[in-house]
Amino acid sequence: MKQIHHLSHIDLDGYSCQLVMQHTPHTLTFYNANYGAEVKDQLELILENIDKNEHKDALVLISDLNLSVDEAKWIDKEVAKRNDSGYSLDLLLLDHHGSGEDCATRFSWYYLDTSRCATKIVYDYAKEHFALEEPKWMEKFVDIVNAVDLWKQEEVENFEFGKVFMRLINEAKELNRVMFAKEDNEYKLTLLQNAVRFIGKEEGHIELDENIYFLKKDFFKKEHNDTIDNLSTQYIVELLGRHRDEMTIYYKGYKGFLSYGVGNTSIIGNGFLTKYPDYDFIVDVSYRGTMSLRANNQVSVAQISKEWCGGGGHPNAAGGRIQGFKEQFRYDKVKQQIEAIINHKESVAGDLTYKEEE
Repeated sequence: MKQIHHLSHIDLDGYSCQLVMQHTPHTLTFYNANYGAEVKDQLELILENIDKNEHKDALVLISDLNLSVDEAKWIDKEVAKRNDSGYSLDLLLLDHHGSGEDCATRFSWYYLDTSRCATKIVYDYAKEHFALEEPKWMEKFVDIVNAVDLWKQEEVENFEFGKVFMRLINEAKELNRVMFAKEDNEYKLTLLQNAVRFIGKEEGHIELDENIYFLKKDFFKKEHNDTIDNLSTQYIVELLGRHRDEMTIYYKGYKGFLSYGVGNTSIIGNGFLTKYPDYDFIVDVSYRGTMSLRANNQVSVAQISKEWCGGGGHPNAAGGRIQGFKEQFRYDKVKQQIEAIINHKESVAGDLTYKEEE
């Protein structure tokens, strides 16, 4: 049985495709992307993961994303090249966007049907080809997603339910999906899996609407109750700690942690430094290249910010902006950019010793 690497969109329809596939007996790895450069970035990651695996039998499944002709040519060529080298890779795209018509006429693996949402296409395909183990709620859920994604307002019950499901996904922004792609995907699929229990209830869409906060909170809650901000912060700090080996950077002998697009650096950054005192500083880089640095009396991040990008601030809290920073959709590429800056600036004179402000 081939392992399935499943790339899907980042909206309700995209995640619902993966929720359907979760109920098949196949080994699945999920990836998500929005349109643009992120699609190819994720496809490259899929191929890298296949190349690393000793088992070369795999299916690359793409749903709710239409490829450009150039992207389709590229992935078709990459798969063919690997199959010529002894791999056994299959490629399948299931989509409903009419903008993919040109590709659909050129490639046999590109399935296009504009009359159904991608979730419904995946659902029907999985029943026929992937031994779908269908729970009772699934057919109704698929109809709900289809109604809202195709904006079928005449299907009143399904449409109203779909709007609530859509908001559930759109507002699930507590986790950074670039840094923590696996955990963010798990978060959203868990929300959907727990939300389907409201299907079939009288005025279930209203009850679901009133319970969105509790569904989100339940995901982050462990032993003790707290505000959702505190619970999600604790969860994120634990994630940062879990990934710290791959996200550690060094500058002039000081040990730092590099995060990307996490935000809320004062709370999360200080929480991390308190829990992991072996780190001297933490720096969070935004998608636009602004930096927020925090320290805990071990090093002057004001001086680091000054040397890296002409920024400044206080010894324990500073910031700046990286000129020419290129937005990335994979953390490893962000780290490559920052480490290139560090290596270039390493020789710059400057005393990084923490000093109390006068």
